[in-house]
Amino acid sequence: MRQIITLLLTFVFPLTLLSDDLSPNEKQARSIFDKTYQMVFGPQGSTLSYSVNIIGIFKTNGTIWYKGTKSKFTDEKYVAWNDGKEYYRLERKKKTVTIYGANSEKRDKYATKFKFHPENYHYSIADSKDGFLITLKAKKGAKGISEIRALIDKQTRYPLSLRIRLGIFSTTIKISNFKSGGIDEKLFTFPWKEYSTYKFIDKRNET
Repeated sequence: MRQIITLLLTFVFPLTLLSDDLSPNEKQARSIFDKTYQMVFGPQGSTLSYSVNIIGIFKTNGTIWYKGTKSKFTDEKYVAWNDGKEYYRLERKKKTVTIYGANSEKRDKYATKFKFHPENYHYSIADSKDGFLITLKAKKGAKGISEIRALIDKQTRYPLSLRIRLGIFSTTIKISNFKSGGIDEKLFTFPWKEYSTYKFIDKRNET
């Protein structure tokens, strides 16, 4: 479950030109959604805190940083660094660090299920007291995530929450402390000296 939450917050997709065939509502929804995406995944980098509470099943919170192809996340049990070449996943309790290639799907068995392609969705926008509610619904025949509901601040365009549906699974991720830009590159470098006593498991060459 923890790996699923991480993937939900790190899906990457290319921005595309808006088609003339879209309705005014869908054009507005896509435009606002793309602007927020740029704040999160643009070259300036970003950071945000998140929390998830699926009553009786799962609860976690943590912080994520992004910049280009690099990322880092931390919660009470795990820390992960992706420096663009290698991915390091540290398990606090076990005192282990597992190393994968940065783009290896082996680092998470759910990776293929959460791949996101923007053209596989219909977009719509609605007003709410909490912000703009943008809904993405999968087109007929599309696989993976079936629906995304993104709540976006009306003034700043900052992301406030994501509700994701995949089959019968559905959860809401609350987002706070969002910041775009000013991300230090050193955050993404694994601190070898700090964890020199941990057990290292190298899976970079596994197929």
